Amino acid sequence: MTLSAIKPADFPWFPYEGFTFSLGLTEADHGQRSAWTSGHTSARHDQALGKMTVHGTMEEQARIAYAKCLAVLEAAGFGPEDVTRVSENVTIAGLAAYEEAAGVRRELLGERPTVRTVVVERLVRRAARLEVELHAVTGGGRQLRAASESREAGTWQASAITEGQDGVVYLPTVTPIDEHGEVVHPGDFVAQYRYVLERAGVLLEQVGLSLAHAVTTYDYSTPETRAVYRGTHRVRKELLGNNEGGVYPGAGGILMSRLHAPGALVAIDVTASRHPLQIVNPGWSRYDTLTYAPGVRAGRTLFMSGFAALDMETQQALHPGDLGAQAEVTYGAIRHLLEHAGLGPADLLETTEYCVESAVGDYRAVAQVRERLLGPPWPASTGALCHSLLRPEFLLEVFPTALYPAVDPGQAGA
Repeated sequence: MTLSAIKPADFPWFPYEGFTFSLGLTEADHGQRSAWTSGHTSARHDQALGKMTVHGTMEEQARIAYAKCLAVLEAAGFGPEDVTRVSENVTIAGLAAYEEAAGVRRELLGERPTVRTVVVERLVRRAARLEVELHAVTGGGRQLRAASESREAGTWQASAITEGQDGVVYLPTVTPIDEHGEVVHPGDFVAQYRYVLERAGVLLEQVGLSLAHAVTTYDYSTPETRAVYRGTHRVRKELLGNNEGGVYPGAGGILMSRLHAPGALVAIDVTASRHPLQIVNPGWSRYDTLTYAPGVRAGRTLFMSGFAALDMETQQALHPGDLGAQAEVTYGAIRHLLEHAGLGPADLLETTEYCVESAVGDYRAVAQVRERLLGPPWPASTGALCHSLLRPEFLLEVFPTALYPAVDPGQAGA
């Protein structure tokens, strides 16, 4: 079974055909059906104005964003009870009202899904405060651990831990905040980085896994920590890749002006898998000494690191100041990795794009590149703006995920 685009018969917020992303994708594997939505805000097309507009309070925006996502899932035969993971991108401007959005989510989905909360600089539409993305599996996957009523060390919001499609285990966003609500290791970025990774390890151990099962680590930090970011190498080398084959997870790093709480210098999203890990590298030698892999295959899923406009041989940043040219290099590298893995653009499941806020005026150039290098059914996609990236020259970083086609049981032994 291959991925197919979800096309609701009724989607009143905007005409969705003609974009380089799908509203969502779905597929079935041996009777288990899964779906992934793109990130949706409250933006809707105003016919009178002839453009997309955003209005309302955080609660009003959350209701529209969730209504969109649930309409996409419903069109594929899924309901709120099937949601396994929620990703909420909340803007710095919307952070103070985030509890209104969390209340809408709890009203619609309860406490069952894993909740990730990423603080972003802002969204593409300036007035938007929240962007929501959902994963679903028929029956809601497996809830491995319920949300704790009392505050847990490392957590910002109470969240369950769930297992979704293909043995993928989702953790909530981990922050350097202890069980008393206090930020740990004030002013020490590397110590906070160690804390969030270790807390992620504790959460995984609670569900029978460990950091050795991590397939991606996407971290969020602040521009002030860029100078000491290399200090994370030692921490990652110690805590990650301790599995058969020494496979490190894919990784990405995004910089925001502020994070979940004053004094928090890092937050991290860790995803793990129950399957054995296999490194996928087309021969890029730069990864030989790094503590992350360009691609990790686990089961049918190809998890990938964040990609930007980097020369893989010289490690020089390419095309400074030119977002379109950087997108060409970035998606070219993703295509190259997919082809090395025996996959193509039709197997690309998700893309999460982080564009530097100062370059958003040129963001349409990225869509033009996607139109040339990607194709139907078009990946489920989420886009947000960040302050900057780890290399100051970079204007775009993309986190991609792909899915190997399911093997027909009748052909498995052929």
